[in-house]
Amino acid sequence: MSLQDNLPFVVYRKPNSKQVQSFFQKNTTLFFSNEFDEEGFVFAPFDNTKSSILIPLNESEVIHENLDDLSDNSKVVFESDSLKNKADIHIDLVKDAINAIKNNQFKKVVLSRDEEVLLKDFDAITVYQRLLVNYPTAFCYLWFHPKVGLWMGATPETLLDIKDNEFSTMSLAGTQIYNPEKETSWGEKELDEQQLVTDYITEKLREESEYLTVDNLETIKIGNLLHLRTKISGRAKYDIKSVIKVLHPTPAVCGFPKEESKSFILKNENYDRSFYTGFLGELNLTENNTRFSSLYVNLRCMQIKEDKAILYIGGGITKDSDPEKEWEETKVKSLAMKRVLS
Repeated sequence: MSLQDNLPFVVYRKPNSKQVQSFFQKNTTLFFSNEFDEEGFVFAPFDNTKSSILIPLNESEVIHENLDDLSDNSKVVFESDSLKNKADIHIDLVKDAINAIKNNQFKKVVLSRDEEVLLKDFDAITVYQRLLVNYPTAFCYLWFHPKVGLWMGATPETLLDIKDNEFSTMSLAGTQIYNPEKETSWGEKELDEQQLVTDYITEKLREESEYLTVDNLETIKIGNLLHLRTKISGRAKYDIKSVIKVLHPTPAVCGFPKEESKSFILKNENYDRSFYTGFLGELNLTENNTRFSSLYVNLRCMQIKEDKAILYIGGGITKDSDPEKEWEETKVKSLAMKRVLS
C-alpha cells in the first residue's frame, strides 16, 4: 500500500462504473503539468495561475480492479468545530457579494468555506469504500502525495471528457435535498443561476469548437442531493489545453464574468481553496488506439490532516440570493462528506 510506503498514488472509480483504477507512483518526486500535454493523472488547483500536479504514467504502476459488492453499515461518529462564528462570517460574505452584484461588478460569484471535523480511528480505505457505496453515480477518488497531502471526494461534475478531439462537458448548478414523496421543482434563482453557467460555457466553447451541441436541462440525483444539469458536446478545433483554459474555473465554481468573480473570491474568502474546485482525472491516456482525457471538477471533497478532516463547501450567489439560506445550503452540502466519516 503506497500510503504506508509514503509514495504518491491515486485510486478512483468513474461514475456508474464497476471498476476501480489506480496509479502507484514509484518515487516521491513532485511532478507538475502546465501544458496538459503529459500522460498520467492530473490534480489541479482552483487558482489556474498555479501549477497542476501530475502522477505520470511512465513513472507509475497502473492497476485495474473489478469492484466486489460493498456495503456500508457504519454509524457516523464525528465532531465538527464550532459553526457559529463561521455562520456569521459566511453570511456577511454573501451580503458583500450581493452588494457587489447590484453594483455591477459581476453577475454571479461562487463563495465557499471550510469546516474541520475531528476524526476518531480514521482509516482512509474504509472511508473510501463508503464513498463508493454512497455515491455510485459520482467520480470517487483517494489521492495522496507525501509532499502535498491526502485528499478524497465524490464529485458529481464533469469538467471535460475528450476522445481525440470530440469532447463533452456540462453546466451544473442548483442544489436541493431529494425528497421521494415530493415533486421536484426549482425556483427562479436556481434556474437563472443554471442558465448563466450554461450561456457562459457555450459562448466560450463556440470559439474553440468546430461544432457545439447543447442538450435540454435536466435534474440529476447525486447521493441525497438534486442538481440542475445541461450536457454540452462538440469537436475541439485545437488541443486540450485550449479547452481547459476556457472551462477552468467554470462559472459553476467561480462565477461570471470569470476574472471579476475570481478576483472577488481570492480577495474576500479569506482562506485557501487549494485543490477544492480545481479539477482532477486521467490526462492523455490511450485505449484502443484512441487518445482520451477524463477530467472532473473537485467538489464534495475533503483534505485529511492528522486527526482532522477539512471539508470544503460552497454555493452560487446571484442578486436574488438569501444569505441565511445560502449558509443553510452549505450545511446540507457538508453532509455529503460527513456521512462517510467515523
